Amino acid sequence: MASASYDARRGELTTYFDRTAVEAWSRLTSDAPVSKVRATVRAGRDAMRATLLSWLPADMTGLRLLDAGCGTGALSVEAAKRGAEVVAIDVSPTLIGLAQERLPAITGGGRIDFRVGDMLDPALGRFEHVVAMDSLIHYQSADIARALGRLAERTDGSVLFTVAPRTALLTVMHAAGKLFPRGDRSPAIVPVTERSLKRRIASEAALDGFTWAKSHRVNSGFYLSNAVALTRVSPSPRLRGGSR
Repeated sequence: MASASYDARRGELTTYFDRTAVEAWSRLTSDAPVSKVRATVRAGRDAMRATLLSWLPADMTGLRLLDAGCGTGALSVEAAKRGAEVVAIDVSPTLIGLAQERLPAITGGGRIDFRVGDMLDPALGRFEHVVAMDSLIHYQSADIARALGRLAERTDGSVLFTVAPRTALLTVMHAAGKLFPRGDRSPAIVPVTERSLKRRIASEAALDGFTWAKSHRVNSGFYLSNAVALTRVSPSPRLRGGSR
């Protein structure tokens, strides 16, 4: 089961992305003109998406991929173009609606199944790869590790995710954000250190079969995020004879 803090934060994110930030998020994830600040965020997200995609196989024919926190579906589309069977899930019905509206024609065997709900839902099934781009950055490190463990239990290849690295700038921004009226705040990004995250991951039993393979930081103006690849180094229970 997810923790109470995870569930509470997920509820805040649902409200924020489905109500407060719909218009801003719609513009940010489109080709519409945006401010210089948001342009740096858009460029950073594009660079991060390219990084995560570069860590996935070029040919994903027949592979199942979970896009955990898919937003408007840009990464899902690129994975489907490589032949992947993508389950794209997000807490926000509005963002999923935008993703479906923007969905281009995808040739070949790839397809996308858009869902509204919790990315940790075991009913989503098993996957070769999971990507959680900027969907765990709002959670405490303990909840991040637990979420990764839940995802890893159903993953036979790699879990790729991003976190907000703890830097002096992010710490100041995080503190300043608390000065705004509660109704005007976006859900706070929770900066974490690589050392503490590695320690949490090492203590998560469900991640014992995975290794921290690589990481990469993207710094683009007001966008700062760190990508991490966890790859399975021991066979999953399913491959050892367990059931799907």
